[in-house]
Amino acid sequence: MEDDDVYTKDGTIDHRGNPANKKETGTWKACPFILGNEFCERLAYYGMSSNLVTYFKERLGQHSSTAANNTLNWSGTCYITPLIGAFLADSYLGRYWTIAIFSTIYVTGMTFLTLTASVPGLKPTCHGNDGCHATDSQKAAFILALYTIALGTGGIKPCVSSYGADQFDDADEVEKKHKASFFNWFYLSINVGALIASSVLVWVQENVSWGLGFGIPAATMAVAIVSFFSGTRLYRNQKPGGSPLIRIAQVVVAAMRKRWVEVPADKALLYEVADAESVIKGSRKLDHTQDFRFFDKAAVEIQTDHIKDSVNPWMLCTVTQVEELKAIIRLLPIWATGIMFSAVYSQMGSLFVLQGLTMDRRLAPSSFKIPSASLSIFDTISVIIWVPIYDRIIVPVARKFTGHKNGITQLQRMGIGLFISIFAMLSAGVVELVRLRIVRRHNYYELDSIPMSIFWQVPQYFLIGCAEVFTFIGQLEFFYEQAPDATRSLCSALSLTTVALGNYLSSLLVTIVTKVSTRHGKRGWIPDNLNYGHLHYFFWLLAILSVINLGAFLVISKWYKYKRSMGTLR
Repeated sequence: MEDDDVYTKDGTIDHRGNPANKKETGTWKACPFILGNEFCERLAYYGMSSNLVTYFKERLGQHSSTAANNTLNWSGTCYITPLIGAFLADSYLGRYWTIAIFSTIYVTGMTFLTLTASVPGLKPTCHGNDGCHATDSQKAAFILALYTIALGTGGIKPCVSSYGADQFDDADEVEKKHKASFFNWFYLSINVGALIASSVLVWVQENVSWGLGFGIPAATMAVAIVSFFSGTRLYRNQKPGGSPLIRIAQVVVAAMRKRWVEVPADKALLYEVADAESVIKGSRKLDHTQDFRFFDKAAVEIQTDHIKDSVNPWMLCTVTQVEELKAIIRLLPIWATGIMFSAVYSQMGSLFVLQGLTMDRRLAPSSFKIPSASLSIFDTISVIIWVPIYDRIIVPVARKFTGHKNGITQLQRMGIGLFISIFAMLSAGVVELVRLRIVRRHNYYELDSIPMSIFWQVPQYFLIGCAEVFTFIGQLEFFYEQAPDATRSLCSALSLTTVALGNYLSSLLVTIVTKVSTRHGKRGWIPDNLNYGHLHYFFWLLAILSVINLGAFLVISKWYKYKRSMGTLR
């Protein structure tokens, strides 16, 4: 009984490899170091990425659509590489060492990026009103630095949120309740970093120098590493469970080999080890579920399975191993509906910025010009406002009506965010429609910026921030909670790939729309001079697709069954 009170029951260990002591490790005392790391890393990321489309266009001399697509493609890659880091974390390295190694790669990329924007010979040559010129080698160096950073993010993004959640014991009801709050405050730390980046650093880039504007994020990333290592003694660590891809393949192969076998009606007849722990290191056993019964064939014992002393995992798998695959399959439809939301979210770093560049950016009555990319500060402010409101007001009030420990389910939370995102696109479309009417009424076609305040964009940024609090945070918690223990980094990475695919989807839509709308010599929806375009059509297209996506999400949510774990780990 004393051990029950002293050590965690979810299989976590301390930095020495011993069972984690509940009083000495984890919970909120370990979280400041993780949240500090995330704050600094996000400040570095957004400080470099928020204004990237402007660098592509003004320093590398790219067209509007090309700059937008390059920004979207790079941002998308930053959310694909987490699959690499997640695989290594779950299989071999564990989350601690994965974060440590990939952070080093990240800093290297940030340092190189700073050099490409500040060192003569590496940075583009600029001549006042004649603009800037970049050689092919300078462009290549800049792209190499960007994609080194993209690789570095691959070990951080899928692991930090999961690593923070690991600090709370799933088997302890008090700690589990705090875990839900952790995801809210984790996302808040992201946005505080983004707030500083999109205001101060974007201004530095446009008014002081790009070298300093990239150098500060590089230094901040170094601080992030120091913050992370400072908490080493307090962390709880999950043991890596071996390759989840091999375990999934074993279930599929075993089920195919036994496709002629009947699955018994009594689930107790399916194969499972008698030990308290499952055969998957660091994972609790999972209860049997009735759907996807074909894969249950992998857990049906037949006479040939016992010819040898040891069980062949390519012929016979445990119920837990089968349920691990089922859990991932159930996540995929929910995952797919996140792609459209991410396409909407990606507009903040691309077309919203280009839209803002055509508007009056002066801060009256002064002549100070607000960088267009800095308007994302209102998205961040929205998140900072809504996170404590959600955590301290909405959840307690909803809990009284629903009886659910989190007030509303994770799927309900995500659905609300998808609904709000529709209005963000409608708002952006209305602003563009009003802007174009002013252009036509006063013949402002050739003006770089028209006399319409950039602050008209505030509602669209604010609505996306509100939608983030519901969808992205709900998604973070949902994929962590519903993932089997030994695949949590992988499933977190899977949720992040929706951002990547959302960027790629947006890029694809821009390409298709540009190709179709420029037929027969027309300027198209998104020309270099947006005063001649129809950008509002594109925003309304995203709104229509978001409505269809919300409908699909509601259907899928009704079908989804939540994961059930059995027992504890010691």
